[in-house]
Amino acid sequence: MNYNLKKDVWQQYKDKLCTADEAVKCVKSGDWITYAFFNGKPVACDTALSKRKGELKDIQVYGAVTIPPIPAILTNDPEGETFTYGDFHFSLLTRIMKMQYPDRVSYCPLHFGETDWQCEHLPSQHDKIFKSQEIDWQSILSSGEYLNNDPFKTGIRLQDVHIMRVAPMDENGYFNFGISNACMLGWCRAHKVIVEVNKNMPVALGGTRESIHVSQVDYVVEGDNEPLFELPNIEATEVEKQIAGHVFKYLHDGCCIQLGIGGMPNTLGHMIAQSDLKNLSGHTEMLVDAFMEMELSGRLNNSKKDIDRWKTVYTFALGSRKLYDWIHNNPSLASYNVGYANSFDVIKSINDFTSINSAIEVDIMGQVNAESNGFQQISGNGGMLDFVLGSFWSKGGKSFICLPSTYTLPDGKMISRIVPSFKPGTAVTIPRQTVQFVATEYGCVNLKLCPMWMRTEKLISIAHPDFREDLIKAAQENKIWTRTNKIL
Repeated sequence: MNYNLKKDVWQQYKDKLCTADEAVKCVKSGDWITYAFFNGKPVACDTALSKRKGELKDIQVYGAVTIPPIPAILTNDPEGETFTYGDFHFSLLTRIMKMQYPDRVSYCPLHFGETDWQCEHLPSQHDKIFKSQEIDWQSILSSGEYLNNDPFKTGIRLQDVHIMRVAPMDENGYFNFGISNACMLGWCRAHKVIVEVNKNMPVALGGTRESIHVSQVDYVVEGDNEPLFELPNIEATEVEKQIAGHVFKYLHDGCCIQLGIGGMPNTLGHMIAQSDLKNLSGHTEMLVDAFMEMELSGRLNNSKKDIDRWKTVYTFALGSRKLYDWIHNNPSLASYNVGYANSFDVIKSINDFTSINSAIEVDIMGQVNAESNGFQQISGNGGMLDFVLGSFWSKGGKSFICLPSTYTLPDGKMISRIVPSFKPGTAVTIPRQTVQFVATEYGCVNLKLCPMWMRTEKLISIAHPDFREDLIKAAQENKIWTRTNKIL
């Protein structure tokens, strides 16, 4: 390497190196701050920012899939004098935060795959529309200017400060986003960019848009090198194994796999690793341990893909320490921005694409809820719709929605996940016309091109037997199924 070039990037590093307290001094009252997603969430800078509670006002902070610890901007501002927090995809920790700080934590619905576009097109607070505190709404509305002005379409503007945890800088001056690529490079359009270096962050090879150069950041903070958050290894239930078994029957040599979040998709990945399938491929939003198992077992090699051949594509990873170590400098993996990984055009261009995702409940018309319990947000829609749509349009592709037929309340009462209708406030994550296969432990049914009575009948057939008569009664009362169609 050219010595002068190496000297130059390290000089820039030293010039921008500071403490977390010094870095967050750039934050001003009224600022909009973004934290990187998943394990990219800053810790040292979050703590430092929380210390400025008394001198700042009206600070909005946004992230996604919040992992431990709870952001210090909440715990150190118990009365909510300064900070509010928004999450683009609720996690278990976000739900806990919402219960503890109900007025200060909110969900921000979005299609994960669109975040790249949103980041690239957000207007600056210095754009024309923000130059005056007193906006002449009448002239704006009459002129039609609002139709071409992003603040009215997005409701938000370019963030003032973006803070993210990254891998140590390489000899060429690049900080790798590690296992939290997503839309980070787009969010680095912020007026100020702070990187918090963590030596435990693996270097995730691209792909594209997986790193940022030291010349493009404003402050470098060397963090405390806390261990990255790991997903706990939960043993699959018998029900999850049965559901995985139904989906497994549809898999074949050479297909491309996408696995969503949840126990069942991971169970299926483990099952594949122990099968005799061969020449499988991977293209996914979330990289989990199951992909590592499939590749190490020799089942997944990406040899049949039409694009990104020999590479498993992903945009973020959550799993075990073993997974993170496997990702580090692994040339068989390609970290891509979410605009590519979740792109409909990219997904549909891969033959035999098989999308496998989990849901909370499905109604008898085929609508899928994968994110809420009524008005209570549980998860988020993320990129689920992107993969459901893209996989169906893939040549030979298939899309599976998987869920146990029931769940049990703390008092022991069993509740059906196949329901007559959703309770008020429930989010429809996947509209009925988009759903293809639905699987429970009682079977797997294809809803595409089915008339309403047939869709209802198929769904009732994979519901728990104890609830089928009630579901039939509800379907009859709503005139979407009668016993003249077929006796269940």
